[in-house]
Amino acid sequence: MENKNNKGELDVLLDEVRQSGAAKFTDKKKQIYADGISSVANSGVLDSALKVGDKAHDFTLKNALNKSVTLYDQLKNGPVVLTWYRGGWCPYCNITLHALQDKLPEFKQEGATLLALTPELPDNSLSTSEKNELEFTVLSDVKNIVGKQYGVVFTLTDDVATIYNAGFGLNKVNGDTSNQLPLAATYVIDTNGTITYAFLDADYTQRAEPLEILSALKQLK
Repeated sequence: MENKNNKGELDVLLDEVRQSGAAKFTDKKKQIYADGISSVANSGVLDSALKVGDKAHDFTLKNALNKSVTLYDQLKNGPVVLTWYRGGWCPYCNITLHALQDKLPEFKQEGATLLALTPELPDNSLSTSEKNELEFTVLSDVKNIVGKQYGVVFTLTDDVATIYNAGFGLNKVNGDTSNQLPLAATYVIDTNGTITYAFLDADYTQRAEPLEILSALKQLK
């Protein structure tokens, strides 16, 4: 986890979104989102999620161009940075994707592949990839099947789900009515399939710092 007293470059950018949200949201909406974060924290998902030292589960998912990508095939080429994002509708996710894109050349220098998973349907993940000019692989984890294997999936509170479905049609963009989302989890996975770095937080506004990920990759050498 980050040291909250020493903000990273990404966290500074995310703080701007936090402040703008605080300025425009009603007190009721702020409370609904705060209760939503508390619900995630109390759900047990942080305990169930895979952690450092655990073996990463292999999986095969389709990328934005409908081509299959298998985790353990990627690990044959070097370590993998595996990260989840909630969807292209999430401003925190889009800022994080941009920040990861900026650091992508340095990840590649360490021999790493970056894979981003989202529960969005492939057409929506493709538009996110194009909109953000991403040069890394975005994989569509429809119905959070892989997310559940990694233990990072939770169910939204009814109030948050109502806001999301009214605001941008969560059920439509994800193609299911479960109202489930993944944590914005990030793992570094060594070539032997072992997780060597894990970022897990109940608060969706908190994200793994790209420099922390880079540091974790450098430690593999």
